[in-house]
Amino acid sequence: MNEFSLKYGCNPNQTPARIFMADGSELPVEILNGRPGYINFLDAFNSWQLVKEIKESTGFVAATSFKHVSPTSAAIGKKLSPALKKACFADDLEGLDDSPLACAYVRARGTDRMSSFGDFIALSDECDEVTARFIAREVSDGIIAPAYSPAALEILKGKRKGGYNIIRIDPSYVPAEIERKQVFGVTFEQGRNNFKIGRELLQNIVTKNRDLPEEKAIDLIISLITLKYTQSNSVCFAADGQAIGVGAGQQSRIHCTRLAAQKADLWHLRQHEKTLSLQFAEGVGRPEKNNIIDLYLSDHPEEVTGEDVWRQNFAVRPAPFPQEEKEAYLSSVKGVSLGSDAFFPFSDNIERAAKSGVSYVAEPGGSVRDDLVIDAADAHRMVMCFTGMRLFHH
Repeated sequence: MNEFSLKYGCNPNQTPARIFMADGSELPVEILNGRPGYINFLDAFNSWQLVKEIKESTGFVAATSFKHVSPTSAAIGKKLSPALKKACFADDLEGLDDSPLACAYVRARGTDRMSSFGDFIALSDECDEVTARFIAREVSDGIIAPAYSPAALEILKGKRKGGYNIIRIDPSYVPAEIERKQVFGVTFEQGRNNFKIGRELLQNIVTKNRDLPEEKAIDLIISLITLKYTQSNSVCFAADGQAIGVGAGQQSRIHCTRLAAQKADLWHLRQHEKTLSLQFAEGVGRPEKNNIIDLYLSDHPEEVTGEDVWRQNFAVRPAPFPQEEKEAYLSSVKGVSLGSDAFFPFSDNIERAAKSGVSYVAEPGGSVRDDLVIDAADAHRMVMCFTGMRLFHH
């Protein structure tokens, strides 16, 4: 098959629509179920490249959760702590510890569950039954993977009344070196971004603190590869083998950092004992729980805990979680890694990152204010690497 007709393009009024190979060769994908759309395929092809590169660079299986052509998170297959399992709504998933791939997707899905609602999933390896069982109970648009076990495929085919989008990608497929796209009838052409992100990219440490442990280097690599497939401008926080906050598509770098930091803070707060001990009212589903938790941790928790509404959400009224208590908890967070797809033009990005526990930074460098940025990193005893490589993606 060298062409696949689509129902419509980005919007219903954009017809006709299709994906095809301009050289007449076979498409590198097989649609095993459903009928993926235009945006589904944009997510599928970008997300597959991300997990493939993380696997190649780190040696770990990888998964990502995509929405509107940017990752909400990406993760490798490390086991989850009991608190993280509960925060990700996976503490009841039988066999989780025995499936690195399921661990990777549970992490990716659980990082920013609000954004992951209705996601497109990419897996670096064959989808197994445990991973499929977790996906089956989440709201998702589709999945791309190099293979599926018979049991996993049967489970996934049952999603969305049999219409779940399942794509098999040829893992050996290598695209042409030159890529093209059209905007307003004008054809753009460029070489593919084949730049390899690995440990060697982190050699140029410009701060006084030069102690970069291997597990933190892996976090930085995950952050940078995630940014390579995130709509720019973008910043990514990472910890414990996963992206924990992605700030995508912002015109200002500090807004990228603030957005990513806010998401990273929420990831930490979701694992706080007060959040984990919330007792929801009977009949409240997982998507609703996500919204309730988000509001409980917001600046206006009374929207779900107020006298007139708490019984709709909880079996037991939650204990207050004052702002000063949240800030005290977050102040204890250390060892977070931060990647940026372009240089930091001002030191305010470092100052904001420090408030969210960032200890390791990777950015291209090259700003006229690099000295001020380095000074700020030194003031917080951070390790900062200049990669010399911009990672814009549009």
